[in-house]
Amino acid sequence: MSGQILWGVMPYIVLTIFIGGHIYRYQHDQFGWTAKSSELLEKKKLAAGSILFHWGMLCVIGGHLMGILMPEALYTSIGISEHVYHKMAIGAGLPAGVAACTGLFILTYRRLFDKRIRKTSSPSDILILILLLFMMLTGVAATFLNIDSRGFDYRTTIGPWFREIFLFRPDASLMESVPLWFKLHIMIGYIVFILWPFTRLVHVFSLPLKYLTRSYVVYRKRL
Repeated sequence: MSGQILWGVMPYIVLTIFIGGHIYRYQHDQFGWTAKSSELLEKKKLAAGSILFHWGMLCVIGGHLMGILMPEALYTSIGISEHVYHKMAIGAGLPAGVAACTGLFILTYRRLFDKRIRKTSSPSDILILILLLFMMLTGVAATFLNIDSRGFDYRTTIGPWFREIFLFRPDASLMESVPLWFKLHIMIGYIVFILWPFTRLVHVFSLPLKYLTRSYVVYRKRL
């Protein structure tokens, strides 16, 4: 019963809060829809951490899309065996995860121990960074502990479970054999996605498209 709630019901609670929270935030707090840049207060650690984290995360997200959204049968049909896929996932996924974790650690350290940054930080800023760090660490740990190609294959368990969420028929039994590190990674992800709309993470969905059509600002010298 607990498994059905955790893997069959909880995803929809998370999605409801995630989508509804963004709509509410946009309707009631457009001026707060920002990353609140602190570059003027400290640049070196921000530059190093931000580059490592964002580029690492792009690769990590790409790996998740390839490993979870694409069925195993698709790889088999184009001649990519389980062994080859596993080597690709480990060879690209581990370095990307380590880079993202390193960048996130730098950003978290900066947020906690730089006096000027700490004073301008809200509790949600610190909480979401710590949660992201734990989520990344459990993801890297899960990948590292699964380095043996004869180990756990998430493409036949987590992948189908995740895809079926969007078909409104998630099979909670698929998650029974999933190792602890993967489950921790997903459960921390639940918390991150629930809190997402109410933190600075909303800036992920911000694109300054209005600037493309905005009239020019003309500055004239006062005589």
